Amino acid sequence: MKIIAVIPARYASTRFPAKLMQDLGGKKVITRTYQAAVNTQLFDDVFVVTDSDLIFNEIISQGGKAIMSIKEHESGSDRIAEAVENLDVDVVVNVQGDEPFINKEPLEKVIEVFKQDKDQKIDLASLMREITDWEAIENPNNVKVIVDQSGMALYFSRSVIPYPREQNVGVRYFQHIGIYAFRKQALLDFYHLPMKSLEASEKLEQLRYLEYGKKIKMVETNHVGIGIDTPEDLEKAKLLL
Repeated sequence: MKIIAVIPARYASTRFPAKLMQDLGGKKVITRTYQAAVNTQLFDDVFVVTDSDLIFNEIISQGGKAIMSIKEHESGSDRIAEAVENLDVDVVVNVQGDEPFINKEPLEKVIEVFKQDKDQKIDLASLMREITDWEAIENPNNVKVIVDQSGMALYFSRSVIPYPREQNVGVRYFQHIGIYAFRKQALLDFYHLPMKSLEASEKLEQLRYLEYGKKIKMVETNHVGIGIDTPEDLEKAKLLL
């Protein structure tokens, strides 16, 4: 089974323009992310996929591998799918470009799902962590997920799910952590299928997979990623070097 990591890297960012090209201890953020992914030694190959000549040239100049997007894309899945369409690969892991301090453990967990899936019934694997603070549960920026008894995703939402009509019934709330591993065919199917109403309403691309019947295995983790979304995040990241 050939497993690769792909790092989608848009130059534009609403909250922090050009964040991936910011300096972080003498290296660009995207370069540190790329090198961290390589250093996990989990992957047969690692690629950055970008719409930016600056990011492309940065990765190539550092001895890395980069692919230029041909089209404009609305989602990371679309960008990755276009890039891997002609690559000989079985499983693709989406690594977030703005997380230069990649933790090996959560990546191992999503890869292990496919190693155990002998019948190839699982299309995607992703992560979730329990949240107990009610303010965090209600926050629409924290995407919640509910699963069945075997850990397969039933639904993702920005709303509180399940709705707590009854208290003290043992419900646990889980936040979706956006680390994905895909079978290549699931990615290509996503790429060629139109957005439907649930995805359009919630603005969550993972709902397109569910709407078309794809199986998403969720794995529980305690991992909290260190992402760089704001200039303040960048300053905090510098203290971790």
